[in-house]
Amino acid sequence: MDTEPQPTQNSDHSEDDERIRVPSTGGWPLVAAFGLSMLWAGMLTHWMVSSFGAICLFFGLIGWFREVLPKESHIEVLAEPEPESPVTDQKEVRHLAVGEGGHRARLPLQIHPYSAGIRGGLAGGAAMIVLALIYGLGWHQSIWYPINLLAAAASPQISAMDQTQLCSFHLSGLVLAAVIHISASLFVGLLYGIALPMTPRHPILFGGFLAPIFWSGLLHSAMGIINPALQGRVDWFWFIIAQIGFGVVAGIVVAREEHISTLQFVPFVQRMGIEAAEDEEKKS
Repeated sequence: MDTEPQPTQNSDHSEDDERIRVPSTGGWPLVAAFGLSMLWAGMLTHWMVSSFGAICLFFGLIGWFREVLPKESHIEVLAEPEPESPVTDQKEVRHLAVGEGGHRARLPLQIHPYSAGIRGGLAGGAAMIVLALIYGLGWHQSIWYPINLLAAAASPQISAMDQTQLCSFHLSGLVLAAVIHISASLFVGLLYGIALPMTPRHPILFGGFLAPIFWSGLLHSAMGIINPALQGRVDWFWFIIAQIGFGVVAGIVVAREEHISTLQFVPFVQRMGIEAAEDEEKKS
């Protein structure tokens, strides 16, 4: 005669421990949410991303529904007693130092000034211009080809030009390319000034290689939407080389700049400019 298996008892808890039933925790809602995100992201990148997201969304919803239909699944957990409130005889609040007692700080504690990002962006933009001119002279025998190609990203008239016209000088193309290049260099330089302090160990690896490869992939995927006429004209190998040149030079310039402490430990009244530090010292 078969005997019914008895549940094993945990040696740390007695049989009198109170147990409560709670909904079981599954990962299917996360799978469904991830699939929905990939489904929408694929509309801006590639249909394969949407296909992968649709598959994840389908199986995530199926697994989620099976957990709640036709009957919601539950698990039993031990009821833990409510912790006692700490009692102290201190009358003043003592501020914890960073890391003390699990105290969390908003990292990084030090950042680069915004001027460092501007200088890094301009230096990286200059390096990119040199690489672009080398590409134009070596592959198209014209320094105006990469300039007109950059301007064509925002000008339908220039993007409709043939190879010969792109290799010729156009004042409108030069002005438009200069505006695009300087604006983008300053913007990315400011991002470097903010992001590089978050990777203090390998700033050049992140700024010089990982970030340029990442946004080059995004531009390659979005080029068919931004300007489909340029999809076949851009030499993506040289494009990535120019982006890496920008990232290395900008990363070196920004990383060598001084660090300044953030204002997270400064009192709120001082951050708002209501009360100066000298007034605080006089009061103390």
